[in-house]
Amino acid sequence: MVHTLAATTLTVAAPLGCDGSTAQGAEETADGGRRGSEAVATGTDEEMLVLEVTPANRVVVRLPRVEVGQGVTTAVAMMIADELDARLADVDIPLADARDKGNQFTGGSSSVSSLYGPARHLAATARAKLVTAAARRWHVPARTLRTRGTRVFAPDGRTATFGSLSRSAARITRPAVPTTPKPASQHRLIGRPTNRIDARDIVTGKAKYTGDLTAAGAKPTVVARPPTLGGKVLSVDSRAARALPGVHAVVRIAGGVAVVAETFHHAFQARDALRITWAPGPLADLSDREIRRRLRAAVPKLATPPSGSAQTEAEFEFAFVSHAPMEVLTAVADVRAQRADIWFSSQTPQSAREDIAAAVGLPASKVRVRVLRGGGSFGRRLNHDAAIEAAEISKKARRPVKLMWSRADDIRHGRMRPASHHRIRASHARGRVVAFAHATASVSESYEQRGMSAQGVSTRALTTRAGMRTAVRAPAAAPLPSDGGLYNFGPLSGDSGSVELAIPLGAWRSVDSGTVRTAEEIMVDEVARSLGEDPVALRRTTLRSKAVRAVLDKVAEAGEWGRRMPRGHAQGVALHEEYGSCVACLVEIDADDPKHPRVTKVVMAADVGTAVNPRGLEAQLMGTAVDGISTVLSAGLHIDRGAVRESSFADFHYARQRHAPRHFEAHIMPSRREPGGAGELGVPAAAGAVANAYARATGTKPRRFPLNF
Repeated sequence: MVHTLAATTLTVAAPLGCDGSTAQGAEETADGGRRGSEAVATGTDEEMLVLEVTPANRVVVRLPRVEVGQGVTTAVAMMIADELDARLADVDIPLADARDKGNQFTGGSSSVSSLYGPARHLAATARAKLVTAAARRWHVPARTLRTRGTRVFAPDGRTATFGSLSRSAARITRPAVPTTPKPASQHRLIGRPTNRIDARDIVTGKAKYTGDLTAAGAKPTVVARPPTLGGKVLSVDSRAARALPGVHAVVRIAGGVAVVAETFHHAFQARDALRITWAPGPLADLSDREIRRRLRAAVPKLATPPSGSAQTEAEFEFAFVSHAPMEVLTAVADVRAQRADIWFSSQTPQSAREDIAAAVGLPASKVRVRVLRGGGSFGRRLNHDAAIEAAEISKKARRPVKLMWSRADDIRHGRMRPASHHRIRASHARGRVVAFAHATASVSESYEQRGMSAQGVSTRALTTRAGMRTAVRAPAAAPLPSDGGLYNFGPLSGDSGSVELAIPLGAWRSVDSGTVRTAEEIMVDEVARSLGEDPVALRRTTLRSKAVRAVLDKVAEAGEWGRRMPRGHAQGVALHEEYGSCVACLVEIDADDPKHPRVTKVVMAADVGTAVNPRGLEAQLMGTAVDGISTVLSAGLHIDRGAVRESSFADFHYARQRHAPRHFEAHIMPSRREPGGAGELGVPAAAGAVANAYARATGTKPRRFPLNF
């Protein structure tokens, strides 16, 4: 149900929160000006979407999610345009500032599924109001009018743009035509492959990121950080740094020493001129070998297997992994005595506003968080470390700042996927699996010096280092094996342990499933080998879901499963089911040189319900394939005496173009169901398929990932 009040433009649903100035380069309304509406009303659903039609015939919906490259703005624009009968080119989807209430969480592969109903209802209501307004203007029955191309058409040929009707439409409380969304059979955009609405802006440089802003004259800022995780400043001599040209301020913060300068070049020069004495962090005596030992010891014992059964057992290790989004963390902050304005890309802007307010000693109502697009995230922008630092620096330096974490800053001091250890046992008798047990242990975040423990945390906010809060924390306990009942493997059992370390962790794309399900899919192949069965055949006969069997059959057919391949080459397959969706992945690998394997082909099939934009979904699946290739073959972080060894893409070996498969294809299964989740769905299947292909090509049993560790 949606309410509206009279306004100069048609506005449906909710207000956006506090007012304020707009930074140069920030998102504005479609016509480049301030919002034309002076009065709006709150909708009853937590999405609180706002739809405006400007006099220039632009349809504007401010999105309570963040665009980080996943294409959510395009998907929502398609929903709005389809239900409103507007041209897609006439729809603008700027990002909403942090609000006082409602849902602004971007994560868990939930954006499209959570917005699908509200966005379509919003647009259907707006369309009904516009039609009613035209009917009253022309004194004709509303049911005789039609809409298309952002216009209303009368039977006698008269037409009116939506923008010309918006003032009168905003006053209508009871539309004369139904406000229900269209059936799927009438969709003209939803379900059709569509180019991104922001693609041209991205490739031409028109799209604005935080680093492009010139808000309030903010000055470039960088931070000198400790050589070990959690290290502290004992003393600092900043005389040489302050004497350099272009330096405006040097201030100490919890994470190190910040330099504010005229350019980033000046800032980095001054940072390197600082003479700092550091106290080592709490992990200064700890390295990978000991972390792996502790994890192995923390894995709970498996239950007693069924009597008379044979066992297939294995243990797996997964390293820490950095998010490493292509756009490094950047935040602009202007903190004054009575207010604060912050610009950055955030998946959790409401939590960020609360945490920033606490950090600078202001009420949350005096803090405005402006959400900008991000150049990648993979879970990294669920946390807002950089924004809190920027606010603290701005307050201490008494001037607006533009803080940038360098690539090395984020890899060495940013958040990461926790390392984990897995122990799995499949019990089989009479040619079938009769029990399946999976116990895990993973590193969990702990800051004992603050009396805090992150073990078992399942809430969305936790106070941690330097007053920062992790916006979202996955539970320390991993999900039960085959939590969705993927296979008919008899009774499932499992438990989890943890090793608490002062290491900054964060939800990484697909969270626990990226390791838990990957390990299980490797085990399915090993069980097939123990039983003398083909891996695809075993899966087909034990899968519980017809939908999962259908995506498996699709990749097996399209990828020509079982075809003869040269020595050192092989195929691998894996499945995953989550977010109300399922996916299968088949890969081919060239491991003729086992130390330098190359995935040459990837075939994926996904059932995500209604795929709003199949082209966007294909891009998501392609990205998850690269994630699986990277984390299985080459990308991980080492801990050396309390420090992260890697510092850039030169040593954090994420797949580059030369490592990408020469052939990729994605098959989207037709469905009339409402959308499920897709953004993270493919990671476990891709990772498992790569590991299984490598095992078959080399005749080995990989146990430690990435393989080159």
